[in-house]
Formats: sequence, structure tokens, C-alpha cells
Amino acid sequence: KAVVSTQSTGVTGTRYRPGGGVYGWDWTRKLISCTANYLTQIMLWPGCSDVTGSFRLYRREVLENLVSCVTSKGYIFQMEMMVRAKQFGYRVEEVPITFVDR
Repeated sequence: KAVVSTQSTGVTGTRYRPGGGVYGWDWTRKLISCTANYLTQIMLWPGCSDVTGSFRLYRREVLENLVSCVTSKGYIFQMEMMVRAKQFGYRVEEVPITFVDR
């Protein structure tokens, strides 16, 4: 809904904004996630609060462009996609989500 109702090029779910959260994680997993997001904010300025989350929606042409530029391997690609989206001037909206461990 956020992509359709705005001029954004994508939407990402965030656990770190009011209304978002995590359930079912122990304190070490929460610490690792928060630390990774904090360090990324300081070093890369990604333009979003949750770079390690994977609930995302991009317009097709944006996704194709981002995927063609990604060079990282493993889960780090999630961070790289957000950093590159900002570099390319894409506007990615954040929507609070509640992540429940599976």
C-alpha cells in the first residue's frame, strides 16, 4: 500500500520504529541484530532503520537494477541493497513490522 500511495520506489519492513518489534528472540540474537544495524548506520548511512530485515517490496525496475549491482555474498546482500538504493536516489519507505521467530 505504501508503494502505491506514495512516490516511493520500494517499501521495507522495520522492527526498529514505533509499532515494530521482535518476539521469540533471546537477548544475544537481539543484541547481534541491533549492533549490526547500529554499526551500519554509523559506517554506511543506509537511509533506513532496519538493514538486516528481509520484508521488502521494490518496483520491478528498481529490483532489477539493484540485483544487477549487488556484489556481496550471503545475507549481507540485504544491507548492500539498501545502501545502493540510497546511492541511486531511490525512495524506500519504512513500515513497522512485528517479527515473530519461527
